[in-house]
Amino acid sequence: MSGKLIDRLVAAAVFVYALVIYLATMAETTPFWDSGEFIAISNGLQVSHPPGAPFYMLVGRLFAMAAPLFGGLSPEPIAYAVNLVSVLCSALTVLLTHLVIVRLVRIWQGHPSTWTPVQRVGANAGGVIGALAKEGGLQSTLWAGPESFSRAMKAGQLPVQGTVRTGPVSLKLGFADEDYGYAIDLGLPTPAPGSVFNTDPEIKAEALWIGECLRRSNEIANRSGPHVQVLTEKGARRNVLKDLAGFDSVMTHVADPRETPEILSVRERMRSWRFYDHLRTDRDAPSRFPQIGTRTTTLSSDGADLAAAFQTIREIGDAEGLEEAIEDAFPGSTVELVVTDGMFELAMRQPGLLRPLRLSELSDGTLRYLLLVVALLTPRPPPLLVLNEPETSLHPNLLPALSRLIERAAGRSQVVVVSHSAALIEPLHGGEGTVCYELRKELGETVVDGAEHVRWEWPRR
Repeated sequence: MSGKLIDRLVAAAVFVYALVIYLATMAETTPFWDSGEFIAISNGLQVSHPPGAPFYMLVGRLFAMAAPLFGGLSPEPIAYAVNLVSVLCSALTVLLTHLVIVRLVRIWQGHPSTWTPVQRVGANAGGVIGALAKEGGLQSTLWAGPESFSRAMKAGQLPVQGTVRTGPVSLKLGFADEDYGYAIDLGLPTPAPGSVFNTDPEIKAEALWIGECLRRSNEIANRSGPHVQVLTEKGARRNVLKDLAGFDSVMTHVADPRETPEILSVRERMRSWRFYDHLRTDRDAPSRFPQIGTRTTTLSSDGADLAAAFQTIREIGDAEGLEEAIEDAFPGSTVELVVTDGMFELAMRQPGLLRPLRLSELSDGTLRYLLLVVALLTPRPPPLLVLNEPETSLHPNLLPALSRLIERAAGRSQVVVVSHSAALIEPLHGGEGTVCYELRKELGETVVDGAEHVRWEWPRR
């Protein structure tokens, strides 16, 4: 059974389920309040109280004309027929909501044709807990070595061996900007008898503050276990939650445009960050095949919407920079958009070739460069854009062009590049605002030379 058929069957099941529920709980006679008035005006094509509801009246009149069909179901067949309008509209609303969610997941996760069965089943899963579970759980992110090294271990006099743990298992993440900072502390839950989720990471503490340094005086929100406090406009601290689940975050459950606009603002900022860890270029990569084209301001993580994103930049973005990036890497070459029955595909015309090459024919390096061009020249630049080893499969001659492209993108976003290639990094040295950190291994531990320590105290559990 195809994925498209499965999606349609699920959508139909959602509609039928909602329809049955609403039909089973529908009023069979004329109720009080507005619905009774609407039944009357629908039957007689009258005018309701301001501002009126002409469309509802007309639709209700059509159903009222079919009232004789429901004579055996209700003593008031006209009321029964008009009430069916609300039932059908409510069921259609549920269906539309389902389709909207599927569409948003498609934008986030790529076209359903590229989904695995697990992705299809868990399309709506997300959050910190889900992200950690997808990467192998909390255990896969923690330090695999001992809690501490003795002097003898560092000197090589003793083998590296485990020690008695003195502190709790903890994974700490955080960031600070000029206006806001946020930190989260994750650990293992208290084992629950009979539960199979005793290894799931649990949020132990969270904090949101104003400025770069966390202090009690500038802390906007604090979460310790299930308890959440926020700072009111008058400067007082108010308890807003006492039973927040360990797998739920302050960012998802306390963000409110009126009560806590700061939390909402930081949440949306983090959602706008872009991470490109693995842009697929293999034979079955989604970007090599035609895809339905819609206006796309941000390249998906797997590059499935490459053609649409490329054309979006050309129409409403930095079209000049786009052409320059292609010319810089492939002199004399141009990239064309091919549209067939609403399906978008790119083709590259190169000097000496009698026809353009489609994406399915391009080398891994050429395709990856095009993906990076579109990711870096997005018409909606994110506050943070992270590239992990972008030099993978690129020809060495392309690295200087990529460096210049990264430098151009850094004028609009904070760009973080993790790379093993000196040819890519060296041209970026000395640029305005450029900071370079060298990573090295020390007894299996990755150490960052020259990195500043965080300027805040981590939130207490």
